[in-house]
Amino acid sequence: MKLDFLRPLVESPGRWASVYLDASRSDEGAVHEVDLRWRAARAALAERGCDERTIVAAEDAFQSFPYQPGRYGLAIFARSGEVAVVETLPSPPPTDDVTVGPLPHLMPWVVQRGEEVPYVRVRADRTGADVDALSAGGVPRHLEVSGREKFPMTKVHAGGWSNPRYLRAVEETWKRNAGDVVAAAVDLADTMDAEVIAVSGDVRAVQDFTRQLPKRWQSRVTGENKDEAIAEVADRHLREAVDRFRTQLGEGSASTGLPDVVTHLQRGQIDTVLMVNHPESTDMLWIDPADPAGISVDDHILRDAGIEPQKVRADAALLRALAGTDARLILVEKDDVPLRHGIGAVLRYADGSTAAR
Repeated sequence: MKLDFLRPLVESPGRWASVYLDASRSDEGAVHEVDLRWRAARAALAERGCDERTIVAAEDAFQSFPYQPGRYGLAIFARSGEVAVVETLPSPPPTDDVTVGPLPHLMPWVVQRGEEVPYVRVRADRTGADVDALSAGGVPRHLEVSGREKFPMTKVHAGGWSNPRYLRAVEETWKRNAGDVVAAAVDLADTMDAEVIAVSGDVRAVQDFTRQLPKRWQSRVTGENKDEAIAEVADRHLREAVDRFRTQLGEGSASTGLPDVVTHLQRGQIDTVLMVNHPESTDMLWIDPADPAGISVDDHILRDAGIEPQKVRADAALLRALAGTDARLILVEKDDVPLRHGIGAVLRYADGSTAAR
């Protein structure tokens, strides 16, 4: 997954408060149980040294967030008296979690978001379409497309010599309107770098839309089952990354193990990190507060460069470095691929030291 959406949260270390809470209620009126969870979180924030302004801002965000039915969680990230993000989680966290530190604790959020495959969804009729899209960073877009042709629109079964001509004119109207929808959808797909175009609606409108799509998009079109198509793309990304890692491993150029991955992140060599999520991990790394690529297992390396480093959770430092160097993250299971200490990387290029190793 691309981690561009994390950049506003990780580019400037500070005193970050990160809160993960179960926001579910047994019924819409049962606010007491949720309030108890927040009170515990509030106390934990204060105990960990969070400033009162940030606690109040997080509390306001939590209490004002609209109620939703079913089981779900909330993730809140705040600092310096302001909330940067408050977002629903598709399921409650395994346990409520509160941290305060130089970087936000983002890994549980990233894990729950999963691979966000950018897509365009088209709901078409013979006059136009509603077009929705989602970028890899979760940014939504919506368009209402009205075809330029308004008449003739409906076939009639009148007799006479002009009837075939009229029917052809109606079909030409539908095709032109479908062409307008295609132009808007393709433009949006290019902008969002979409990997899936899902189209549904009127059968004839869907047919006309699909026929007029440029060839480069034909292989990315799917029917109404958008979620299944997105899951297939995410699975393909996983297989491709694992295959590339195995190839580089065989050539002796893959990066594996935390110290080695960190070294290659420092050099900007990493294309994709493959990682097993270990929420219980106590691993720590050192970072340069001013440079996302400033990451090290040894504080002396940064101090020798004249930097006053900060010690942070390893997963937080890794996410910051990946977002800052435009590298991707693929979460894997431990049996998917052999990784030393649960982490490895596909490199953009190998240098002399990589080949020697």
